Amino acid sequence: MTDPQDTGTVTDGNSRNPAVPAGARGAADVVTPGLVDRLTRCVVSTGGTTTSRTPLTGDVLAELPVSTPEDVAGAFARARQAQRAWAATPVRRRAAVLLRFHDLVLARQSEVLDLIQLETGKARLHAHEEVQAVAVAARHYGHAAPALLRPKGHTGVLPLLTKATELRRPRGVVGQIAPWNYPFELSVGDALPAFAAGNAVVMKPDTQTALTALWARRLLVEAGLPEGVWQVVLGDGPVVGPAVVAHADYVSFTGSTRTGREVARGAAARLVGCSLELGGKNAMLVLRDADVEKAAAGAVRACFSSAGQLCVSIERLYVHSSLADDFLRRFTARTKAMRLGTALAYGADMGSLISARQLETVTRHVEEAVAKGATVLAGGRPRPDVGPFFHEPTILDGVEPPMAVCAEETFGPVVSVYRFDDEDEAVRRANATPYGLNASVWTTDGRRGRALAARLDAGTVNVNEGYAAAYGSARAPMGGMGDSGLGRRHGSEGLLKYTEAQTVAHQRIMPLAPAFGLDDEQYARVMTRGLRLLKAVRLR
Repeated sequence: MTDPQDTGTVTDGNSRNPAVPAGARGAADVVTPGLVDRLTRCVVSTGGTTTSRTPLTGDVLAELPVSTPEDVAGAFARARQAQRAWAATPVRRRAAVLLRFHDLVLARQSEVLDLIQLETGKARLHAHEEVQAVAVAARHYGHAAPALLRPKGHTGVLPLLTKATELRRPRGVVGQIAPWNYPFELSVGDALPAFAAGNAVVMKPDTQTALTALWARRLLVEAGLPEGVWQVVLGDGPVVGPAVVAHADYVSFTGSTRTGREVARGAAARLVGCSLELGGKNAMLVLRDADVEKAAAGAVRACFSSAGQLCVSIERLYVHSSLADDFLRRFTARTKAMRLGTALAYGADMGSLISARQLETVTRHVEEAVAKGATVLAGGRPRPDVGPFFHEPTILDGVEPPMAVCAEETFGPVVSVYRFDDEDEAVRRANATPYGLNASVWTTDGRRGRALAARLDAGTVNVNEGYAAAYGSARAPMGGMGDSGLGRRHGSEGLLKYTEAQTVAHQRIMPLAPAFGLDDEQYARVMTRGLRLLKAVRLR
């Protein structure tokens, strides 16, 4: 699998007759029967097969095995057996696997880029965002895990007499349910800290993008992960997903808010923890002192990367009235110039939606908004001439609350534009949603931008960037507020959530009870004086 120089379909946003260069590679050139066999050999399955197709053209990609609930139970049993030896492996050796994986990913990225494009339909540059994110996560946790998991001493209840130590123990077997939109980053990227912490993982990737996740597993095993530590099951979410939740010691889920609630209920019923990254209706604020050209270019990335099919994508755009006309002229021109493409190569600005269902949602939101009075500034149409699920990047003006696109997550290449005169008004409108995943602020005054960012109800806020700056800062936590989820990935919490904290306290010399001839009243007086003294010396 190599990067060709010029293959596949690329068309500008206004053309209806794209040229298809001779010699373009197709799905059959990349996803061979031998590759499918090698990748799916690890899947725990007794349930038949299902067919996956590429959204770029509709061509068949692979026949994939399907797992049953009984297969899921068997996968957990095998994972538990393998996890004990993995947990006993020194943390530095576990971390070294991640660092070797980092190098393998960068060296063999063309292989996974092909798979990501074929399974998701996204442009190659957007697929490379996943390579970057996985490499960053592997490097971060490969270096940080030993320190994060090291036993930590704490001041005991009585200094010198009580020694308290915090230990971090793996939870056991993590059940991971990964989505289709970022099949590399949201499969192995989320699993890496779980492995570093000493857990095993049973993962259910989306069937549409299973080959990418299975490629990641194969490469991580090549880097040194014991095969039994990462089990994979495939199948319909309503069948296989609940079985994963029913056996897991901890659940990691990325997907819709509706399904996330079901996962949370299942985990709560078993008293196991879960982390959930769910939906968003993310806002971008362009303040009156913003650099208009940079903001327009940033809005294209923020709104249309991966055809808008990412949880942190911008779907609401608030622009100060004083520069709205200039901004929209530049933003619209850039959007209209975007090139749609099916090539397994760099060059296209945007790829396909994932499915007919996703295309239907995008089309319905746009058509309903237009029927109720919104204006299309750019795009607005499906593009079957490019591929079965392509839709033009679309800018809507004049969107009002009765329209579905105003409040519902579109999860596609559609953004609604709103004007504001007062920053307090902009903050209020940006926060007027049950979601709270990501936001963006554009200004030439960094201090002002950061201050305004702190007022937005979102787990991540980017100043002068759409989403990548916060998401790529792996030492800092990333996640949602409100209906956008629970818990965080990245940062220390992104690893420690996969552990149980254990406190071991060692009491020395005397007990926490009357001793050395003290009666109960005398002991109480001694402890009272001691507590006052500890406060006076500011002991925490």
